Amino acid sequence: MFSASYLGYYVLAGVLSLVGMLVSQRLKAKFHQYSQIGTRSGMSGAEIAAAMLRQSNISDVKIVEGHGFLTDHYNPLTKTVSLSADVFHGRSISAAAVAAHECGHAVQHARAYSMLQVRSALVPVVQFASMAQQWLLVIALIGSIPSLIMLTIIAFSVTTAFSLVTLPVEFDASNRALAWLDKSGIMQGKEHDGAKDALWWAAMTYVSAALSSLVMLVYLVLRYVSANNE
Repeated sequence: MFSASYLGYYVLAGVLSLVGMLVSQRLKAKFHQYSQIGTRSGMSGAEIAAAMLRQSNISDVKIVEGHGFLTDHYNPLTKTVSLSADVFHGRSISAAAVAAHECGHAVQHARAYSMLQVRSALVPVVQFASMAQQWLLVIALIGSIPSLIMLTIIAFSVTTAFSLVTLPVEFDASNRALAWLDKSGIMQGKEHDGAKDALWWAAMTYVSAALSSLVMLVYLVLRYVSANNE
């Protein structure tokens, strides 16, 4: 019975891994596609971020230029919106969508959005669990010691919970961004549709990661049950 379960896991894990790669490639393709399309407003990502924060009555958040590709993020500890060079200086649909999305997180923080608070509270625990699970997972996959497998399950439960909590946070930030872009008149019509498309694919990377984490957790539970029955 468990051999069949393991086979099913490997097949599902392989499929999810493939889906994850395809989604990542699709996101990069979408970002490139919409980075070639300028907006009527002609505003850079940094300017759009500043406008969204200003109109949201947020004055204590800094906008800085970061490094790398698609490394944009909001840090609630330092109250900083970090935009990659392509987004910070870009005057395209992609730049506008990503900049507004990251500011959506800043708005969540300012409005005390509950799911963001939960995710922020989990960060210290997740950092520890992520480091521990790298070693525990190797041991759990090689051996069949129930106590070690249980520790691995606990570590993966934390990171899986974090992945699941991240989903509503990311979707909500995108919804806030798209609503503001439309209401402000900065992006409407086809431009707004393009921004929505780009952000949807960005969200799918988080969905893919959450599903993969959940599948691994289920597999570990099966390993634990099997080890106890040996």
